Amino acid sequence: MYRASRIIHVDMDAFFASVEELDNPELKGKAVVVGGDVSQRGVVAAASYEARRFGVRSAMPMSRAVRLCPGLVIVRPRGGRYAEVSGMIHEVFERYTPLIEPISLDEAFLDVTGSIGIWDSAEQIGHEIKDAIKDEPGLVASVGIAPNKFLAKLASDLDKPDGFCVITEENKQAILDPLDVGRIWGVGSVTAKKLKEHGIVRVRQLRGMHIEHLRGIVGNLAEQLLELSQGIDGRKVELPGQAKSISQEETFAEDIGDKEVLLAVLGGQVELVAMRLRGAGLAAKTLTLKLRYGDFQTITRSRTLDEATDVTKILWDEAKGVFEKWACRGFRPLRLLGFGVSGFVEAGSQQKGLFDGADDKQKQLDKTVDEIKKRYGKGMIGRKYS
Repeated sequence: MYRASRIIHVDMDAFFASVEELDNPELKGKAVVVGGDVSQRGVVAAASYEARRFGVRSAMPMSRAVRLCPGLVIVRPRGGRYAEVSGMIHEVFERYTPLIEPISLDEAFLDVTGSIGIWDSAEQIGHEIKDAIKDEPGLVASVGIAPNKFLAKLASDLDKPDGFCVITEENKQAILDPLDVGRIWGVGSVTAKKLKEHGIVRVRQLRGMHIEHLRGIVGNLAEQLLELSQGIDGRKVELPGQAKSISQEETFAEDIGDKEVLLAVLGGQVELVAMRLRGAGLAAKTLTLKLRYGDFQTITRSRTLDEATDVTKILWDEAKGVFEKWACRGFRPLRLLGFGVSGFVEAGSQQKGLFDGADDKQKQLDKTVDEIKKRYGKGMIGRKYS
């Protein structure tokens, strides 16, 4: 019997800033940003909702943020801590489904189609996830539930913060039609500008376009955009174990030129990727950094190790080395930073190497940290990345 898909998108609200408030309750209710120093031309990596009321946004120069909000509290980023809390949140997800696709430290897709029956509905699962995240890590998440990934992600963003929105086959068009075309997944500023130049401002207008006319405006994107305007999205939730790589990436609203902030973000990505590697019982031989500049030029820098590994410290040392080599040859502010691993082998299957004795201590540390997070969840274990 056919069963319609039920996809949940979970998006943490003001994640980095919320973690800082969690660890330091004196920050609650204040305008808080995570980012670099004003004196070093730092930028905002994340902003609390109190700071956003003053117009402060992610990737904004810190000097401008301070001018907008004179009482702004600036906290230095702690990538390892954010990855740790992200791991706690993913432990919550695993109670409801093994079909989890992490998108970044603070968001993920869950396919709960097969879980209906154990729980009454996707809505029940969504409420339980929100409650567990609020009770255990002590944070607030917005949840969107829908028949596919596009609609689920849209739903999680419609009622932020602390949102809970359900989009169904019955109500999807009523929700989609009044929205700005920029809310369609894949419509960036350039595409939105092209559409609006042709009088296409709302999704209902996009949906009414003839395919050939639309193709003349956006080229090969036409078919995809028409389908999304009708709430059609055939992509599946992709498990890390099904992919040829495991990766995390962060897209910034504006370019970030603060190396310390970028290294903190990279550190958090490395930690989460390493945890996912170990959870899948894999080790990786190749690591890759993805770097996108403000003009959307995207490059990758890779390094292949002599032996596959799932050890966080080894992956971090190598990733930092790749980053520093790129930075030395011509550092430029980034719009996107990502870290991924590939070249998988089953963990423990490779022949013993010369340095395995030294690595054993790090493996035991990783194992202990992972077990503590799984057992107790609300811990303060993390690494410093800089």
